[in-house]
Amino acid sequence: MKVHVKVNGVGYERDVEPRTLLAYFLREDCRLTGTHVGCDTSSCGCCVVVIDGDRAVKSCTMFAAQADGHDILTVEGLAEGGKLHALQQAFWDQHGLQCGYCTPGMLLTAIALLKHQPNPSEADIRAGLAGNLCRCTGYNNIVKAVQQAAGTLGPAAAGAS
Repeated sequence: MKVHVKVNGVGYERDVEPRTLLAYFLREDCRLTGTHVGCDTSSCGCCVVVIDGDRAVKSCTMFAAQADGHDILTVEGLAEGGKLHALQQAFWDQHGLQCGYCTPGMLLTAIALLKHQPNPSEADIRAGLAGNLCRCTGYNNIVKAVQQAAGTLGPAAAGAS
């Protein structure tokens, strides 16, 4: 079946098998490997992308065909003109990453969270990130990074720079 999507502002039209998962469509058909596949069971959150600007989705649980006609944001779409997105900068400033494997999913989950809650409390951030696993950081610096970005982004919230 034919799928038409816009990923990071670029249109893609591809023929896909109906059972192709969005994560693999992004990695293989679009050649955007920032979307990581950590578990293939929707448990880890490494594969999170943002659909239509405000909905965080685990792309290992969504078929590419379900994304037909939608806008998708991946980690590759955050930085603009060589300048880090405010959330990426906050992860850097607050040491919110270590090995980096979970980072794309954390960033994109936080993008959607800040879109809906521009000024979240620590509890809101922890609840918002609950579906994302990190085996390295202990989450404290990730929470600080989201708090920093919320202060930087303000009411306009987290859309790509």
